[in-house]
Amino acid sequence: MTAAGIGRPAPELVPDGGTRPPGPGRALTGLRLVRLYLASRRVLACLLVLAACAVALRTALHWLPRTGTFSRQIPLIIEAGAAAAIGVTTRSPFGEPERATGVRLPVLRLGVSLALAGAALGALAAAASAHLAGGTVGLLRDLGGLTGVTLLAAAALGGALAWVGPIGYLAVTLPAVAGHWTSPWAWPARPPHDRGAAICAALVFAAGLAAVTLRGARDAPARE
Repeated sequence: MTAAGIGRPAPELVPDGGTRPPGPGRALTGLRLVRLYLASRRVLACLLVLAACAVALRTALHWLPRTGTFSRQIPLIIEAGAAAAIGVTTRSPFGEPERATGVRLPVLRLGVSLALAGAALGALAAAASAHLAGGTVGLLRDLGGLTGVTLLAAAALGGALAWVGPIGYLAVTLPAVAGHWTSPWAWPARPPHDRGAAICAALVFAAGLAAVTLRGARDAPARE
């Protein structure tokens, strides 16, 4: 009698080829991974913040005049708040060690960032209706650009400091709105159908999305 077979599974439990067959178990594992990722990034809290931003935008548009500087600046501040909420969800509570968990993490980063950006656009567009200066086209451009700035700040400074990006950008562009600057990089100051401003905002959004997808936010592990 020998102990050579101890620790080996029974032959009937091992599938042909020695590999685990695909099935419901793998799908459940993927769903659990998505659920844990969403919970760790506080996506539900972000959605609540986006809803609050939509309510704030609706209220502001009801009381603000349809023309003038404030009709553009106040909505921009609310859009920056929505973008900052998206940036905070990039923060990882595990920090650098999480990057060694596999190839699914970049896919989750990309999917969640795109989904939240779409949710922010939908919520703000529904709240603004036809009363927003610049319309839906201007909202898409401005929110997309601000979200890109936020994601770049998250990649450089960390998710907890992602709000620094849109706040810093607004500090420059709010006077630009009042002064009617012509630079396309100050896209909120440009007309909604300005092609150069739309291209600049799209480039910033794409760069921020790529940075967060490939690298993630620059965060240290959370400490108790």
